[in-house]
Amino acid sequence: MGSTPSADQPVTVVTGANSGIGRATSIHLAGTGHHVVGTVRSLDKAEKLNAMATDAGVEVDLVVADVADDESVATGFDEIMKRTGRIDHLINNAGVGGNAVVEECPSDLYMDVMNVNLCGATRCIQSVLPQMRERGSGTIVNITSVAGRIAALAQSPYVASKWALEGLSEGLAQELAPFGIRVAIVEPGVTKSAIFAKNIDAPNSSDAYETHYRRMFQFYAAGMANATDPFEVGQVIEHAITTDTPKLRYPVSWGGEQMAERHDRISDADWLELGAIEDDTEYIERFRQIFDIDITT
Repeated sequence: MGSTPSADQPVTVVTGANSGIGRATSIHLAGTGHHVVGTVRSLDKAEKLNAMATDAGVEVDLVVADVADDESVATGFDEIMKRTGRIDHLINNAGVGGNAVVEECPSDLYMDVMNVNLCGATRCIQSVLPQMRERGSGTIVNITSVAGRIAALAQSPYVASKWALEGLSEGLAQELAPFGIRVAIVEPGVTKSAIFAKNIDAPNSSDAYETHYRRMFQFYAAGMANATDPFEVGQVIEHAITTDTPKLRYPVSWGGEQMAERHDRISDADWLELGAIEDDTEYIERFRQIFDIDITT
């Protein structure tokens, strides 16, 4: 159990704190004076987080909460409230990947990814809102993805979940505006994270979509060669919850800003034409022209 926050110390919960963006954000915010509570599925898997926090000279309080499970979230957030008395900021970071084209994606994969990426965030939001509304303040930051703006190739379940979280967040921002609660959407591109090492499935069960999976991995191979340090995302999150001139969306990391910014300028014709290109070299060049991103590896 961690220390008790002081009266003027912001209490910030970061879900999925044991790796990647969640770990970096937890350590960064702790270093800027937040009392950080990180949720993890197992305390046994938080060794690296604890070691990095110690090296940084900060403390991250840990609570077990599996965002995929109603009871686990309820129990975990009850424990957080007992320890801290309030939650000022919620960072919904916990998430999973999911590769498949629509034809080859079983319904249970859609459900599993949605349960974590969309419903997991919703469970946590519902856990913090009553006390935020009562105080008339608070911030909810939902980590989506550039794939929440652009339908990333051969990642249908992941894209569907992140688009859904974007829509939920946009509606939530209006719902909570009368209560003084801020909502921010952070849209990372490719960051240094274990999620990419784990996300290597390419079903291709029909043998019809080899090109699609190859081009998806081509994009991430280029991204990983230029991946952004996750602490940069942590800095953007800090800005989103402290700025006096808040925005709804914050694209960040390799590929994030370019693709998010250009999304609204891509015509339907250009999008379909990109998908129809057969030659990989021509595809890479057209991708560069549209998004100003070089995915050559």
